[in-house]
Amino acid sequence: MNATVYRPVTAAVTRGKGAPFALETAQIRNPRGDEVLVRIVATGMCHTDMIVRDQYYPVPLPAVLGHEGSGIVEAVGPLVQGLQVGDHVVLTYGYCGHCLSCGGGHTAYCQEFFGRNFSGGDPQGESALQDDAGQRLNDHFFAQSSFATLALSRENNAVKVSREAPLELLGPLGCGIQTGAGAVINSLKVTPGSSFAAFGGGAVGLSAVLAARVAGATTIIAVDVVPSRLALASELGATHVINSQDTDPVAAIREITGGGVNFALESTGRPAVLRQAVDALGSRGALGVVGAPALGTTAEFDVNDLLLGGKTIRGIVEGDSVPQKFIPELVNLYLQGRFPFDRLVKFYNFDEINQAAADSEKGVTLKPIIRIGQ
Repeated sequence: MNATVYRPVTAAVTRGKGAPFALETAQIRNPRGDEVLVRIVATGMCHTDMIVRDQYYPVPLPAVLGHEGSGIVEAVGPLVQGLQVGDHVVLTYGYCGHCLSCGGGHTAYCQEFFGRNFSGGDPQGESALQDDAGQRLNDHFFAQSSFATLALSRENNAVKVSREAPLELLGPLGCGIQTGAGAVINSLKVTPGSSFAAFGGGAVGLSAVLAARVAGATTIIAVDVVPSRLALASELGATHVINSQDTDPVAAIREITGGGVNFALESTGRPAVLRQAVDALGSRGALGVVGAPALGTTAEFDVNDLLLGGKTIRGIVEGDSVPQKFIPELVNLYLQGRFPFDRLVKFYNFDEINQAAADSEKGVTLKPIIRIGQ
């Protein structure tokens, strides 16, 4: 059997619960089978990276996180068919491709989703990364671990994108931006002339505002507590904004819409806000839930309001998107000037990764993007 060949890599390692990201030299093995090795140009930072760092989700440590990578294919395994060295790619979530959900076009609900994205290794339990002492670094986070100069993914979660688009900008399309936009377009199927409310004005919520405008909603409401986010929401297409610290959002939405919204999205992960979103729905209204609180968090609603109002509440993972289709569609909308998600981002250098995390948690930055290499 041939010996495993490793390459040097610089990675941001999370070694303990709540500990800062630490840049370390490490080693990553070459791709096998249908794997691709990607030289990371940049990677978005998402709320999920922080809640895993803080161990709200039980990913084993030490680990290399990061799951919104964009980069250039450096090497391919022998079974890769559709990608080649030099291709520009956006890395997205991992899925098996053969279970009932995947076969039905709903890869975000893959029966192996948790294992492939949160287990700290590949489906066989192996890691591709080791530190300079030869010790395992848990990886395959969202099937990529892109807080590193090199990342290993499978062909099916490395999405080829147009070279016309700025590659360093595109990583967040693999998770956060895809989640907000996909929830509107793929899951809720917001219709022309309808009303939509985004509860939460972070990167996911404002991506949903952008998508609602693309979908043709004519009443678009953004709810948040940060005035700068609400101002940006207005610039991006919101017809109304509500500061829920000053105004009851349920009463305000009912007044604006004449009874309640057709569609809403909850992205804060706060049970009290989820209840407001349910109450703000009109007759036969639909609510998508994408906010991720700690495991075990519960919420409540009025059963008769749900029943008699014909309301729908549904959880949504990754915008229920088929990444190979949806991410290039978002890129095309961006290139046409119809989906300006670049307004949501701020760039940081790799050695500023902890500042990016702090700014994100404080709400100073909506979507940090870490520049890693060229």
